[in-house]
Order: sequence, then structure tokens, then C-alpha cells
Amino acid sequence: MATEHDLIAQARAWLAEDPDPETRDELSALLQANTDDALDEIADRFSGTLQFGTAGLRGELGAGPMRMNRVVVIRAAAGLAAYLRKHQREDQGQGQGQALVVIGYDARYKSADFARDTAAVMVGAGFRAAVLPRPLPTPVLAFAIRHLGAVAGVEVTASHNPPRDNGYKVYLGDGSQIVPPADAEIAAEIAAIRSLDDVPRPDGGWETLDDDVLEAYLARTDAVLTPGSPRNARVVYTPLHGVGRETLAAAFARAGFPAPAVVPEQAEPDPAFPTVAFPNPEEPGAMDLAFATARKVAPDIIIANDPDADRCAVAVPTITNPTAPTDAASWRVLRGDEVGALLATHLVHKRARGAFATTIVSSSLLSRIAADAGLPYAETLTGFKWLARVDGLRYAYEEALGYCVDPEGVRDKDGITAALLVAELTSELKEQGRTLGDLLDDIAVAHGLHATDQLSVRVKDLSLIGTAMKRLREQPPTELAGLAVTSAEELSRGTETLPPTDGLRYRLAGKGAVRAARVVVRPSGTEPKLKGYLEVVVDVPAADALTPARATADTVLAALKGDLSVAAGIQSAETAAAGA
Repeated sequence: MATEHDLIAQARAWLAEDPDPETRDELSALLQANTDDALDEIADRFSGTLQFGTAGLRGELGAGPMRMNRVVVIRAAAGLAAYLRKHQREDQGQGQGQALVVIGYDARYKSADFARDTAAVMVGAGFRAAVLPRPLPTPVLAFAIRHLGAVAGVEVTASHNPPRDNGYKVYLGDGSQIVPPADAEIAAEIAAIRSLDDVPRPDGGWETLDDDVLEAYLARTDAVLTPGSPRNARVVYTPLHGVGRETLAAAFARAGFPAPAVVPEQAEPDPAFPTVAFPNPEEPGAMDLAFATARKVAPDIIIANDPDADRCAVAVPTITNPTAPTDAASWRVLRGDEVGALLATHLVHKRARGAFATTIVSSSLLSRIAADAGLPYAETLTGFKWLARVDGLRYAYEEALGYCVDPEGVRDKDGITAALLVAELTSELKEQGRTLGDLLDDIAVAHGLHATDQLSVRVKDLSLIGTAMKRLREQPPTELAGLAVTSAEELSRGTETLPPTDGLRYRLAGKGAVRAARVVVRPSGTEPKLKGYLEVVVDVPAADALTPARATADTVLAALKGDLSVAAGIQSAETAAAGA
């Protein structure tokens, strides 16, 4: 463990090369305070380094190697540049000057600074660098990589993380996020950098792109819709203080949909995210202002993007007459698995061809929809870095509100094109006097009710996650929710079709109306959370059996959540409240 003298020396060395006056002042204040609390804070910031992995970098803003800041970003960019140079020589044989790196960024604190630093490093390393013209959705960057023929792309974003976080996401020239071993190779190049003095960073030389790339992206969004399809869905939309509004509004106008009614309090980008505790449409309360706006304008659906607009949430009215006065309780946010099944069914009806894919933590319903349509199906680890690489991909989704509906255009999740497709489906159903809820009922009758839920435990002490996983491995449950555990897979060993990952998968036997159940437990890759992904499949012999089937599913899911909490020795706020 570092001594106080060592910590002070590390902090002063950091100050000497930090180009950011804000983080220099922050660290100087801690050094000058010379209190136990200040030393503890310095120790936390210098206890290691943010690890570069398949999610790139993500962490809290601040000075020190365990925070997101300009020093960490410059080193990351230099490591990426070194990796690209090496692989260009080995794999492409092109001159360095001919290679382009394109850079995008969101509206979070420091995002524009980090984008400029990355461009400077790339130019200093002999690459061409191009920066998107302003904060734009992540899928625009993912599109731009292939559209411009870049060898790599960087998006500065922390997606739906808390306001004080930022991140650094890396794509290669195929337009998809990095996977092993690229992450480890880039991390090794980062570790080899001794000083920022060794990283050339000119004051200019990069290009700031105009709106041509955005126009090309918007033109590509036409590909997701059927020519002549109905376009009459009335939508309330919130970008959750993020960067999605202008791009989504332009896409809807181009397609001929009515202009969405935007939640006014959340319309403009704001890195403080003042109206939400967490800027994630999955979090309780995040959609409350959208529900309030819906009460005034009575839309057919509500659509929300997360702050970088690569995710798409959908809410539907739960009352018979959608023009009646409503409140938050009259709207239901659909689970990602429900939207995933709706979009898959819509694409099947549009005669889409190619592979359908989802992840091991998402519902198994997609496999049944694909099989019924005679389409290939694939299952990957979590994240679009894996889904985008499925051979012959036509459609992919993951339960965390991510959907790829046009892999030829964007090999990543895209909350803008997903919103267009949801609006088209809503419009088609509206013309038939039906709703998204009616189609979900049809899917349940056709394939069985596939009900999903999550056990999500946010922790301050990350060691609690490792302790919980260790306990599950050493004392695996034999029964959950009264259902026998028929198999317990250790996913860290990998399978015939999956690379190793830190996770456990339990398959449970059916009983009575319950056909089967499944539980996957893993640490979150982007947040300090332990996550349990729960699914129960209930037989639905006819439409009039839907109500009891849902009641059965709710009961089993609640029991799974409680039993898994006990087995892991860790409680979410929800399960703790239930046991009080």
C-alpha cells in the first residue's frame, strides 16, 4: 500500500503534466488541505488506473488516474494511435497519412475537450482526424466510421451514467466496438506511455466536419421504413437532457411522421441532468415528466432516448381511452425484451431476411420468433460489440433498450432508427384499431408468455459484487422460486459458442403452467451493479388465459428475485423494502 509520502509524490507528478487548469486546481486544493479526508480522497484517485476494456473507459470526472480527465484521455488516444499504426503496417500496408480517425462526442462535462484532445493526438501520430460538428447521437458516429472509410472511431460519452461520469468508446474500421484481443492490446500500448511529453499534440490540423455526415445518416434512416407505410402515430418524446432531439425530429420530419411533442423540461442538452436522479429511462422516475406531457397531449406512445441516443424506451397507455385524462400510473414503460419482440415481429411481417440475434441475458422469445419465421438465430454475450459481429445479421437487440434495426447502416444500437420503426409499427396497428399492447398479446398466445425482470443492486463498495459472485459459485442454489435448478453454467469457462465472461446461468424446470425459467447473474460492465436477469415462460393456451398467465409470471418473478437475493447474500432496495 502506498505511503502518504508516495501519494503526495504521485499527485505532484500528476500536477506537473496535467494540461487542464480545472483538474489542476482541484488536485492542488486537496494537497493544500492536508487533512485526513483530503489524503483519503487522494489515495482513492491514485489507487490504480482506470482500466481500458471492451467498453473503453468510463468513470467519474476528476484529477488522478482513477478518474476521467484530459491526462487519461490523451494517454488513451495515444495508445489507440499506437495500436492502429501497428495494425496498419501488419494488416493493411497503407501509409499512416492516408488513415482517418473520426471522433464524436455528447454534451456531458468535458466531452468536447476530450474530443479535441483525441483529434490532436491522432494528428500528432500521423493520422487524419475528423471531429463531428457538434454533440450528436452515438449512432451518427458509428455510421460515420464506415461512411467516411475511417480506420477507427472514438465516441466520448458515458451514455446513461450519472452526471459526474464520462467515458471513451472505441470502434474499429468495420464500424463495431472493439472486442478482445484489441482491448488488451490497446491497454498495453497505453501502459507503455511514460509521459505526456512523449505524445505530440499539435494545436490544430484536424477537420471539423459539416452536416454532410448527419445528412447522410438521416438519408440512411429511410431504409428502415416500408415505402408507403402509415406514418400517423402521435408521439411524446424526451431526450432526457441529451443530444437526441434535433436528430430524431429531423428523422421524423423526413419520414413524414407528425412532429413529436417534446418534453419541454428535458428538451435541451444539459450535462447536469437536473430533472432526473439517473439519466436512464429504465430508472424509476426518469419518465415522470414524459407522463405529465402525455397527460396534456394524449399521444399514442411515448418514446425516450438516453443521453447519447443509442437506446430507445417506449411507453404505452394502460387505459382503454387514450384521450382521457391520465397520470403516471396510466402509462407503462415496456421492457426492452417487449420492444425487442415487437420490432422482431414487425420485421418478420416486413419480410426481413437474415439473422436475428440477442444476448444471453435477454429473453429467449426472439429465438422462437426467428424459428417460426425460418430465420437464423444467434445468441451472444452482452453488448453490441458482440451482436454486431453475428454473421448475416439483420436485426439485433438487447434487453437494456438497445436495438439495431439497420446493421448495414449502423453496426451498433441506434435509438433514432429504432424510434422510427416503433412509430411505423404503432401507425400500422392504429389503422387497424389496435395497439402495441394488442400485438404483445398476440405474441404471447403464439409463443407463450415470456416475462422478464431484473434484480439490480447498485453498490458503493465494489467488493460486494465479487463476494456475491463467490458465494453463488461456492454455494449454488438447487431451487429458486420453487423450481428445481436443472443446470448451473459457469460462464467464465466459456462455451462452444460463447467466449468466457464473469457470469452464471441457471436453467430451471417447469411446473404446472410454468414451462421453464432462467436466471443469469453477472456484474454490470458499465456501472457499479450486480445484475440478475430473470425470465419465466408461462403457457397461454388461448387469449382468455392471458390474465392468469401474467399473474403466475408476476408471482414467479417476484419469488425468483427474492430467492436470488438470499442466495447471493445481497439485497436491492426493492427486495430490502419487501422484507421489511
